[in-house]
Amino acid sequence: MVHTAASPAVVSLIVAVKTAILVLGGLITYFSYKAYRNTGEGSLRALAIGFGIITFGALLAGVLDALLDISLAFGVLIDAVLTLIGFAVITYSLYSD
Repeated sequence: MVHTAASPAVVSLIVAVKTAILVLGGLITYFSYKAYRNTGEGSLRALAIGFGIITFGALLAGVLDALLDISLAFGVLIDAVLTLIGFAVITYSLYSD
């Protein structure tokens, strides 16, 4: 991960925050899916999918940045687009019957 404008401390913090997002997002996705399996409610399935998309976006942006050395702006864009899609799915889950 090469960002000349970011200090090593900031890069370490970004990695730590992205890791926490991955862990917590994974737990929320798991518990939402588990609730869907127990109840069969389609809205809970959509909720799990929405949180899964958001979590995947954070993971994908971090992986692309670390492995492919893409620009920080492009990584943020990927994360933001997947977050937007995830929130749209979560919003749908809250209004679906």
